Amino acid sequence: MSDPNFAQTRPPPYHAVIFTSTQTDGDNGYSSMADRMVELAAGQPGFLGVESARGAGGLGITGSYW
Repeated sequence: MSDPNFAQTRPPPYHAVIFTSTQTDGDNGYSSMADRMVELAAGQPGFLGVESARGAGGLGITGSYW
């Protein structure tokens, strides 16, 4: 059974693009921009999925799979 919280990827090989970010006080449009970036990425050839996590201090990490 697969976990819906994780990107559904095919068996390797594939590529991962990983980046970190630090969110400042307030959203300042970050959520809508992040949603738009995923929407644009999903329309690109080879896109497999994305997953993100953010800690209480604002540090986040995002991985996209291709």
